[in-house]
Amino acid sequence: MKQEFFERIQSYIPNEYEAFLKCFENEMYKGLRVNTKKIDMEEFKKNFPYVLEASPFCKEGFYINQNLGNHPYHFAGLYYLQEPSASSAVTILDVQEDDIVLDLCAAPGGKSTQIANALGRNGFLVSNEYDSKRAQILLSNMERLGVMNCLITNSNTTILCKEFEECFDKVLVDAPCSGEGMIKKHDAAYDNWSIENIELCAARQKDILKDAYKALRKDGILVYSTCTYAKEENEDVIHWFLQEYPDMEILDAQVEFGRAGLDLEQARRIFPMDQGEGHFICKLRKNGGSSNSFKVKKSAKLDKYAASFIKEQIEADDYFYMLQNEKVYMMLQPFIDVKKVKVVRQGTLVGETIKTRFEPAHAFYLNRESTFTNKVDLDIEEMDLFLRGNQISKKSKKGFIAVCVDGHPFGYGKSDGNVIKNKIPKGLRLLQGVKILK
Repeated sequence: MKQEFFERIQSYIPNEYEAFLKCFENEMYKGLRVNTKKIDMEEFKKNFPYVLEASPFCKEGFYINQNLGNHPYHFAGLYYLQEPSASSAVTILDVQEDDIVLDLCAAPGGKSTQIANALGRNGFLVSNEYDSKRAQILLSNMERLGVMNCLITNSNTTILCKEFEECFDKVLVDAPCSGEGMIKKHDAAYDNWSIENIELCAARQKDILKDAYKALRKDGILVYSTCTYAKEENEDVIHWFLQEYPDMEILDAQVEFGRAGLDLEQARRIFPMDQGEGHFICKLRKNGGSSNSFKVKKSAKLDKYAASFIKEQIEADDYFYMLQNEKVYMMLQPFIDVKKVKVVRQGTLVGETIKTRFEPAHAFYLNRESTFTNKVDLDIEEMDLFLRGNQISKKSKKGFIAVCVDGHPFGYGKSDGNVIKNKIPKGLRLLQGVKILK
């Protein structure tokens, strides 16, 4: 590997350099974070068949020693696979139930779904991803974990933060970086390593922080994080930021995991010797400025087909609705009136009216805010067949029906009372020969 990279690490932690090198003999840490808005932690531990070791970085996080991307609970959105220390930034952000939060660089969605887990009915999340392909991955993960009170955007950070200037209680900047902490996972982090790339990343990070500053309300909290060891992208960026914006104040992270920054005692660094891969996290508060609120839309009036479907499928609640091109979206909050920002999704897609009928969406059955009145449990073999795109013989109530594992929906079908026709989107179906872990 590149000698200059290791020489730099040795200059950071001379007394632990040998221990750092030894960590390269081990695999990357693997972990998952339980989606406690969908499943109670005790139920999860009782039913999950694998050994779980608690993570120090997040109370819902665990270390695992299995590849669990095709476990039934994963399809139902009951957990998110995440390297354990990646959850540290949101823990330090300390999201409260009523917070209005911006995740400025959000894909693939690990931190956004963790933020959403902490929000209550009155909280709201804007998750932004500049890269359009990665924004679709973000959407997929937000759908699977059932997040409803959110706006997912695919925007330049300058445009986004100007549109929502001083609107957020909390902003997370998990900045694009050189990725030194992910060298064991991504070959590109090693192949593209250079001082020039580090300097390029640092310049981009400063630009993103300028925008993040605009989005923060007075007394708002900003957490800046990276998955690199490079001081130029971490402590040096924070020193620059504090000089540029004197009303920003660095705060103690108030956590026990990790270690102090290299020349910023309040910041946190995580090395592989700290039970996670490479991370840097710094928490700051904005003491100046003012506070703004979102412009919101009136709740849309549903046509009789959509209204009838929703009434049949879920227990009543005070949802807000938005209509776009015959499609129906719903949230527990009023919809935001967005002008210049490219929107990927706002709220949960319920479905669309097609002539004289309503066709539901897969995302509707994964949302975690609704209690479905028409649902059926499938055993592992039936779930396996259904996820491959097959219809199954199963006595159930007629009409559209949520198909579940242990009572938790992973999709839907349409039943004639004896056979459930498959409605899993083709792009989410398992390929022939793929087995679900038992």
